[in-house]
Amino acid sequence: MPKKAKSKTTERSTFDLLNEGLDQARAIRRGELAPGRITKFEPIDVRAIRERVQMSQAEFAAAIHVSTRTLQNWEQRHRNPTGPAIALLKIVERAPDVAVKVLQSA
Repeated sequence: MPKKAKSKTTERSTFDLLNEGLDQARAIRRGELAPGRITKFEPIDVRAIRERVQMSQAEFAAAIHVSTRTLQNWEQRHRNPTGPAIALLKIVERAPDVAVKVLQSA
């Protein structure tokens, strides 16, 4: 069965959309256009969370199943926790007593 040729209008539309996006980005950079939205994420204060549960770095790292070095990097903001680590840290932050009990029994 022969392949269908791609519609030139579709390719052109995609190209035009990309080009328009680049033009908008340039205008924003020059200050000619305000960005549509700015999303800022506040970094999690891992050290404050750990101190709240009164654990050493080694204890806390073991409890959340990461290396001590990873925890140190998070605390010093050399790296940021991602995905499930963020979720776990938020749980520890909001319900420290429950989280510590569960983590210590695991």
